Amino acid sequence: MPLMLISIERKKKSVRDACVSEKEFLDAIAAKVIVCHKCELWKTRKNAVPGEGRPESQIMFIGEAPGYWEDIKGKPFVGAAGKFLDTLLSEIGFARQSVFIGNIVKYRPPRNREPLPDEIQKCTPYLDSQIRVIQPKYIVTLGNYSTAYIFSKVALPFSGITQAHGKFYETSILGMRVTIFPTFHPSASLYSAKYKEQLIRDFRTLRHELEQKRLV
Repeated sequence: MPLMLISIERKKKSVRDACVSEKEFLDAIAAKVIVCHKCELWKTRKNAVPGEGRPESQIMFIGEAPGYWEDIKGKPFVGAAGKFLDTLLSEIGFARQSVFIGNIVKYRPPRNREPLPDEIQKCTPYLDSQIRVIQPKYIVTLGNYSTAYIFSKVALPFSGITQAHGKFYETSILGMRVTIFPTFHPSASLYSAKYKEQLIRDFRTLRHELEQKRLV
């Protein structure tokens, strides 16, 4: 085999091996989440929800915590809010399988209450590890809690999703350059036509940005 073809084949193998390694790393993180007892949520949850998606995705979507259906199925955003998120993803040219979707808290809080600071503190190292493995170019935060957490990682002030949403924040997180794009949690669309319309507008803004960067 000519030297140039050997070099190309080696590069292809290297790319394949890298993809496998990323998936293996994410699977290892998920395995740790499944048996985690760091906080009290393990006592009431049915299934862990580590997150799922494409290991080499350039975009991560980060929500708050699993709800009822997520707890039942062990997958993120599979209830009514998840169906709306799928619609929003489709409108910007992505399928669920082409991005990575997760939450800052991997177990469902009882009765869908808001996650406690202690639960967030103990659970987010798993999310940090996922970000390190995936190395996304964009992190889309969904709602107050995920935005507050990611902003805290990059020392950005946060006074609420209403003020922060729909804007791009170029920064560094965990030693990587990234653009953060906050928007409302899809569940807000279930209770407010105003927030539903705002989510649609924010995702159109996101699509325009991704088109400019040739990511769609």
